[in-house]
Amino acid sequence: MVVGLVSAFFGNLGVVVVLVWLASGALVFHRPTESALARHLLRLRYPTPQERAKLEPVWREVTARAGVEGRNYELWVEDSDGLNAVAAAGHIVGVTRFAMHQLPNGELAAVMAHELGHHVGGHAWSSLLGYWYALPGRIAWRLLRAVTEFLFRVSRVFSCFGVLFFGLFVGGLALATISSLYGLPLLLLAMPYALAAVGRRSELRADQHAAALGFAPMLAAVLEKLHQQEQQQVAAVTAANGGAPVTEAPVSKLLSSHPDYYTRLHHLQPYLQPTR
Repeated sequence: MVVGLVSAFFGNLGVVVVLVWLASGALVFHRPTESALARHLLRLRYPTPQERAKLEPVWREVTARAGVEGRNYELWVEDSDGLNAVAAAGHIVGVTRFAMHQLPNGELAAVMAHELGHHVGGHAWSSLLGYWYALPGRIAWRLLRAVTEFLFRVSRVFSCFGVLFFGLFVGGLALATISSLYGLPLLLLAMPYALAAVGRRSELRADQHAAALGFAPMLAAVLEKLHQQEQQQVAAVTAANGGAPVTEAPVSKLLSSHPDYYTRLHHLQPYLQPTR
């Protein structure tokens, strides 16, 4: 919708602008573009021979259990001291230096099986494609939010009359979009929450994929370590805030791309139960 509105300024060439924009999504499946995104957007690099000797046996075990060809994917490394991994585009699996050196092979395999789950489930390329196509909407949403916040701050200067005027202005704008554009611009406000919900669902699916391959106990151990890191970060922020606890707003939870620790652990329970 945003691209369509912008293309209106190009007159007869507007259709060409839209078609070019739609065709640009094919770059997601272009290997050189994948490598460029990995380097410049995700800050990944190719592993050294020593790192490859560490990663490839673990990766072969994961792909053998999944019944897929491991050579169809590329292993990358992120120079980070955090516990993390990423599945990007259609063929990239990246792990942090911390995960590679600090996790036992079983837990590292669980992490890589999770990322393979994103690839097998189509989450990696679809999320990148969704991010690319949603980029105009994200920009428009940020501009709309910035303008709204600016107008609200200005209205507060004029006390209750300013706030009342602000409310009438926003209400009139919403009514205008509903009557003239069928309310489509209002969808921009819901888009970030919808994308975050899809992301949380894909994370649970990738967890399920790793658990079905037999990595549920190791994945639970990794999630526990991630939870401990988050708790340490919260404690550090609380200490910096003079001991006052920092509560997370409900809206920020809705915008989170990953489910919380307890939700992910709950969905792993069927795979953690002892077999009889």
